Amino acid sequence: MRDLSFLRAVLLALLACAAPACRAAHAYAQFGDIKYPPGFTNFSYVNPNAPKGGEIRMVPPTRPTNFDKFNPLTLRGTAPYNIGGLLLESLLTGNSEEPTTAYGLLAEDVEVAADKLSATFRLNEKARFHNGKPVLAADVVHSFKTLISKEAAPQFKTIYAEVKGAVAVSERVVRFDFATPNPELPLVVGGMAVFSRDWGVVDGKRKPLDQIVSEPPIGSGPYKLASLAMGRDITYVRDPKYWAVDLPTRKGFFNFDRVTYKIYLDETSRFEGLKAGEFDFLREFISRNWARQYTGKQFTSGDLVKRAFENKNPGDFQGYIFNLRRPQFQDIRVRKAIGLAMDFEWMNRQLFYGIYKRVNGYFPNSEFHAEGLPKPDELALLEPLRSKLRPEVFGEVPVSPSTTPPGSLRENLRQAQALLKEAGWTYRDGALRNTKGEAFVMEFLNDQPGLVRIVGPFQKSLEKLGITMTYRAVDFSLSKQKMDAFDFDITTTRLPGSTAPGGELLDRWGSAAAKTPGSSNVWGIADPAVDALLQKVVTAKTRPELGAAMRALDRVLTHGYYSVPQYYGDAFLIGYRPRPFVLPPVIPPYYEADTWAMSTWWASESNK
Repeated sequence: MRDLSFLRAVLLALLACAAPACRAAHAYAQFGDIKYPPGFTNFSYVNPNAPKGGEIRMVPPTRPTNFDKFNPLTLRGTAPYNIGGLLLESLLTGNSEEPTTAYGLLAEDVEVAADKLSATFRLNEKARFHNGKPVLAADVVHSFKTLISKEAAPQFKTIYAEVKGAVAVSERVVRFDFATPNPELPLVVGGMAVFSRDWGVVDGKRKPLDQIVSEPPIGSGPYKLASLAMGRDITYVRDPKYWAVDLPTRKGFFNFDRVTYKIYLDETSRFEGLKAGEFDFLREFISRNWARQYTGKQFTSGDLVKRAFENKNPGDFQGYIFNLRRPQFQDIRVRKAIGLAMDFEWMNRQLFYGIYKRVNGYFPNSEFHAEGLPKPDELALLEPLRSKLRPEVFGEVPVSPSTTPPGSLRENLRQAQALLKEAGWTYRDGALRNTKGEAFVMEFLNDQPGLVRIVGPFQKSLEKLGITMTYRAVDFSLSKQKMDAFDFDITTTRLPGSTAPGGELLDRWGSAAAKTPGSSNVWGIADPAVDALLQKVVTAKTRPELGAAMRALDRVLTHGYYSVPQYYGDAFLIGYRPRPFVLPPVIPPYYEADTWAMSTWWASESNK
């Protein structure tokens, strides 16, 4: 349950305050920048007159697996892809143009107190759940209390840790009270999933959330489930009575009558499915496939299109990650040495056809990426933490090892060997051993068959150091269970870049999350300096303050060598069937390809 993107898809906007409280507003910007005025009709990157109808069939960009529940808000089990995004809605919603601005959805307006210790939302009278009942303040309060309870996935408690409570002021007015004047908190609660109090009620008795499995959420979103059968594929059908169809924040969105996500358990059958017309849209993540497979008659004739969609998104972080709970990874010299064994330049040349860029730090290709020596605004945040930081943090930020001449893998391995020796690991009796004579062995946990060819060269380099890295292939369900329980040595992960980072980082790197099963802090990082910088991130009042806090955080994390940075791409690699679809003329700057296509494309006449 690490996919909480729907909580970050909504951002708020702070307007100028008068007397004791801010006036209620149609939008809320964290840093005061609102593009669309009151009474706007639609966002500029959609077609407000797009016809409804037809179907789009896609493959989820996540790991392929069956689903065994319809509840996306609990820890155990796997829910179908995008069920939260299509069935559940929030008080406010963001857009793909303004990183830190959001507009009313379930809420007609939002009012933030002058002391920033509360936010009040007035619900739209037209808002309706799928069962026909109105969305009321009591439903919002119920949703909040349920999400912070033991019944929900435990990371929700981390996300809402600074929210003191929710109060139904009247039938359609709800107020959230905050423990601190954190400017991000209104956007956190504004992005909370709201569901009906009737969900899970049977014969007048309500089931605990963690016992709701086969009943889909009673939400207010644009789609419902087409079938209640568990399995692989999932189809959503557009609600013809969708309450918000003409709302400015929904005009031109969700044009397909049916949205289907199909699951293929291997790359070959997935691509053959695209060619056979079993689905229409595929985001490719493997460079070898992109270079070799997307050719032939269907691409030449135009029946299929191969296209790289540009964007201004921050780069994704991808890398090998260490489980710091394991004793062999607790020495920073060991982690740094292992990082020296990866030869990105060789892989990019021999395996990736030169299309990737090396990841440096955790926020590549963004304003949050730290470079060189700390700048004055970073130093202002780091100096009070000097006693908690390694001296190296105040020097040059580390750059990922390179084998570009005059560098070489051999030289990098020599440096690694020296670091391991300093840490008490020496080669003897056919293996790298510590002072107790224990061999250095670690297990790579993987649920992606395509990674075998990428991990192989890394394994061989580690063998030269005397380190044995075994390879354990598991399916997604088992992988999720083990990751939720932090039961792994080393694995790989991809963290999507964000234009508006905030509270979700507490779940990713905060000390409390390190002990919370199912949290995003799979590393187990528990560092008071990181915690302090995370607070600076979530309390930033201006964009420059946010940038400084993020760069300082990036610097500290990078100096910790908690990961072995890998690579990222700066465009979406998409294969799709063009004739059934019409694309909007404007591509927004910040978007996820799959969500953009599903929510803003529409069906041509031949697809209806």
